[in-house]
Amino acid sequence: MSPKLLPSNAARAELCSLGEHISIARKRRRMTIRRLAEAASVTAETVRRLEKGEPGVSVGTLAMVLLVLEGSGRLGSLLDPSTDDIGIIISVNDLPKRVREKGKSKSAAIIAESQEQAVRDNKYVGF
Repeated sequence: MSPKLLPSNAARAELCSLGEHISIARKRRRMTIRRLAEAASVTAETVRRLEKGEPGVSVGTLAMVLLVLEGSGRLGSLLDPSTDDIGIIISVNDLPKRVREKGKSKSAAIIAESQEQAVRDNKYVGF
C-alpha cells in the first residue's frame, strides 16, 4: 500500500510514531531487527516496514511484535471500554432523563419520582 493511499495525514503520523516507538523498544532490549523478526515469525523486511510506519503491515504482525517486545498483548487494550474517555462521555450523555419500572401505573411512577426528589433534597429521612 502506498503512503499516498492512506486517507489521513493524522493516521500516517500515528503510524510513524508507533513505528518509532517500536524501534526504540527494540533497541532498548538490545534486539536486532533480525532477532525481533524471528521471534515474531515475520521477515526482517516486515519489521523494517513496521518501524517506518508503513500502513500495509498487518495488524497480526503488529500484535506479534508487541507480544515479543512487551511480553503481553497491549493491542487488545486499545479502546478498552473502561478507559475510553470519549465513549464514556457519549454514554453518560445518552443516559435517559428518568427510568420507570415496567408494569407500574403512572401514579406509582409519580410517587416514586417525588420520593426520589425528596431524598435528593434531603427532605426525606428514612430509618
